[in-house]
Amino acid sequence: MIRSVPRRSVLAALSVVPAALLIASCSDSGDKPEAPKPAEPAEPAAPKVEAPKSAGTVDMARLLEAGVLPEQALGKADAPVTVVEYASMTCPHCAAFHEKTLPELKAKYIDTGKVRLIFREFPFDPRAEAGFMLARCSKDNYFPMVDVLFKQQRNWAAVQNAKDALLQIAKLAGFSQESFEACLTDQKLLEDVRAVRDRGAKDFGVDSTPTFFIDGNRYPGALSIAELSAIIDPLLS
Repeated sequence: MIRSVPRRSVLAALSVVPAALLIASCSDSGDKPEAPKPAEPAEPAAPKVEAPKSAGTVDMARLLEAGVLPEQALGKADAPVTVVEYASMTCPHCAAFHEKTLPELKAKYIDTGKVRLIFREFPFDPRAEAGFMLARCSKDNYFPMVDVLFKQQRNWAAVQNAKDALLQIAKLAGFSQESFEACLTDQKLLEDVRAVRDRGAKDFGVDSTPTFFIDGNRYPGALSIAELSAIIDPLLS
């Protein structure tokens, strides 16, 4: 179930929302221990990873239709493969994907013109909503702000008073206290962020984060670069 807070309450909720919400904001579908398995000396190479099974399909053309907020994307608009990711700023699995797997995806596919990644908001709680609102208020620095918030996730998403923690991060990104509060009390922006989430849930079946859509197929859970490659490479041949 998607949880919301009353109108104009995001800023106030930052100091009272329990960190336990983090547990509810992520998918545990296909989760594996983060520690890599040690390589066996006798094996010359790791076995080929098979593409994970799709959890359903959607109309890709409909998925790519414009929403209420401008799309935030990495890569060329005419890239042969488009990946759509729905994520929550308070989701540890999303943070791990963006810290560990996204750099590999960028180097191998996005920066080489093979893949375009569209990143969409799917907040489960007021803290995630606040993080996305600050990223949107960062204008051209949307992805750098998302990157910082994911890297610093434990320092603001799981603390007692997220407002002060977010303010300190925002100040380093050029916000003043006034612009910080103006951003987080922007009711239209809050409603638009929620609209992106609601559309993902109602129209495309997103119910956990991260969720990826590739070539019309839905893949819930954080994917490794090997799994992404197994899905993407056949689409490039």
